[in-house]
Amino acid sequence: MTLTSHEISFDAHPDASLSTQALLARLVGYRTVSETSNAELIEWVAAWLGALGATVEIVPDDQPGRFGLWARIGPPTPDGIILSGHSDVVPVAGQAWSTDPFVLSAYEGRLYGRGSSDMKGFLACMLSAARMAAEGAARGVALARPLHLAISCDEEIGCVGVRSLLRFLRERQVRAAGCVVGEPTMLSVVTRHKGKIAGRIVCHGIAAHSANPSKGCNAIGVAARLYAVIEAVQARMMQDAAEGFEVGHSTAHVGLIQGGVALNIVPERCEMRFELRLLPGQDASHWLDLLAAGARRVEQDMPGARVEIEVTNAYPGLSQTHDTAFLNTMQVLAGGQAGQSFGAIDFGTEAGLFEEQLGIPVLVCGPGSISRAHKADEYITCDELHAGEAFVARIVETLRA
Repeated sequence: MTLTSHEISFDAHPDASLSTQALLARLVGYRTVSETSNAELIEWVAAWLGALGATVEIVPDDQPGRFGLWARIGPPTPDGIILSGHSDVVPVAGQAWSTDPFVLSAYEGRLYGRGSSDMKGFLACMLSAARMAAEGAARGVALARPLHLAISCDEEIGCVGVRSLLRFLRERQVRAAGCVVGEPTMLSVVTRHKGKIAGRIVCHGIAAHSANPSKGCNAIGVAARLYAVIEAVQARMMQDAAEGFEVGHSTAHVGLIQGGVALNIVPERCEMRFELRLLPGQDASHWLDLLAAGARRVEQDMPGARVEIEVTNAYPGLSQTHDTAFLNTMQVLAGGQAGQSFGAIDFGTEAGLFEEQLGIPVLVCGPGSISRAHKADEYITCDELHAGEAFVARIVETLRA
């Protein structure tokens, strides 16, 4: 695809007159790839919100150079609404972009740029909502309930950075009537998503000369047996199904494997990286126990074999079933109807952690499509961005009532 595009300009200083599209251009311009610093974006957002009169706190993450942000407009009461999004984006290395991925480019009603859908489009809508709230207060129509903004880092590597932000919110005893996590769902209200466990399996064997491999224990062979165990776990997972998901059962997957040092050496070490994506409510320990039991059988069957299984990251699924009043209200504000069934998504978000850590109703709803995320020429349409802006505008109006 060849694009005839133009840069969308923005003011270099905090300016309350910036449109939502100009805000998105500013946000896309920050190269906040996961596991790199997002300090410049957070500092600019903090200054911009501070100029609106918001209460703003920059929250250092556990990793140096990364930060979260919390802001509030309105009274410090426990009945407001949290709008939440992550500031990081996935890398662009190796992708064939038609435009500069860190310059928002417009073409035939689409806005191209890394993170435009996932999920700086919603971050721009969050800032737009803050401006609407501040402008109302300036006209004497202040919020009766607070609007909170929560911006995290390093979501794309396993919902890592939001944990320090949630810890901050708990310590400050920030309470709210509910939370909207604005991942791209085409503004469909989602109340269920899968959880995830990421882990490492290290298979140990015994090195030997390849001329006489029976004197050793091939760690790659051990790993092959473990892969079969994971396939057996997957087969068990497929027996339990849930409606609404594109993949209606939990999944087990191996994505990386590395073993051996030379062709003429029986390898003594092989490492696999695996993940389990679990239906909300499923017990993670059950599946890990099955995996561990399979590993013990492999050790018994292969003299010299030893297997280590380590969980490196995990986040919970979302299974929001309580406070349907809040969920139905958000459904209507997003353009749906009260009582309409809520959606489910296979990918994970920070929503499960918000529900777990803060104990409040949480849903996932934002502009753009996840089908365009993590790819070259990621985009959000102008209409989708405007619809997201209208959604948060309606949320602000409910806070004035």
